[in-house]
Amino acid sequence: MSTRLRAAEAPLRLGGASWLLPLRSLAATLAGVALLVLLVITDLATGDFGIGPGAVFRALVIGDDPAHTLLVRELRLPQVTVAVLAGAALGLAGALTQTFARNPLASPDILGVTQGASLAAVLVIVGTASEGSGGGPVDGALQHFGLVPAAFAGGITAAVLLRVLAGGRGTDPQRLVLTGIAVGAVLAALTRWVLVRASIDDAASAQRWLFGNLDGRGWDHAVPVAVVLAAMFPLSLLLGRHLGAIQLGDDTARGLGVRLGATRLLTLLAAVLLAAAAVSAVGPLGFVAFAVPQIALRLTGGSRPPLVASAVYGACLVVVADLMCRNVLASGVPAGVVTACVGAPYLIWLLVRTNRRTTV
Repeated sequence: MSTRLRAAEAPLRLGGASWLLPLRSLAATLAGVALLVLLVITDLATGDFGIGPGAVFRALVIGDDPAHTLLVRELRLPQVTVAVLAGAALGLAGALTQTFARNPLASPDILGVTQGASLAAVLVIVGTASEGSGGGPVDGALQHFGLVPAAFAGGITAAVLLRVLAGGRGTDPQRLVLTGIAVGAVLAALTRWVLVRASIDDAASAQRWLFGNLDGRGWDHAVPVAVVLAAMFPLSLLLGRHLGAIQLGDDTARGLGVRLGATRLLTLLAAVLLAAAAVSAVGPLGFVAFAVPQIALRLTGGSRPPLVASAVYGACLVVVADLMCRNVLASGVPAGVVTACVGAPYLIWLLVRTNRRTTV
């Protein structure tokens, strides 16, 4: 074991300080960053009017061609930015909750956080339309100023409900996941009930949002996610060392001086805020927070979902979904369909694998 650790890590010394660099994790993360840059350039260059990578670079940096500048900066860059930020937020949120619960099933989708944010957002969309905003629920004022805080409030409420119902044993991974599934099912049922009570036009608009969509997303959608990500990403990195100790067990973590209650509370808060921010911008993109941390874990070869790599590969997946929806699939297919096509088979494989381990 020690030999493998020495082979996978390299010492770095600066003055009197020293660190062990995990080479495989570092290589996988840098590869993810390179892949993300390539995907972003491709997403900016392709569409109904395609341009070359060189034209994309000139439009972003120089801006000497008014047509290309308008196309890249004004029309495509905001949507791609939202895809990157939302994917990073969902990937990081999933890594936090799966580490927090020590369970690969414990993503915000499974724990009911996404369903809580979705229910609150649907209430705002339907409520905006019923007030007659003129342009419909998607263009209404509350869509911009009410949807984001509503999604935050819904996600936080769902997390509080999960914590209360899980009781004093809320740290038990099995109990937490089962409680989260029940909370998510109830909130999803309430969302369907709201849609049934709404008019056909309002329900159709809300239903389209519930599939997760990147069409028409602009800077006003990107700013809230960027603010939350800028605040929660450093906090997540600070919590990383304590989460690594918690992976060894509660008693060991206490022995290492970890304050379990405060660490778990901050971790859950960060994950809820990240998931709610992403949902408020693009709707509930299914399975990103669930599948990406486990994919990143297998790429980096660590003992728990990596935080930085999960954020990077989450951004990659959502940008791929945006690319496919705009260039490959039929017009109008939401990005949530693509992410579900990636995550659903993985969920089935994970359940089958878990069942085999249990029965063998």
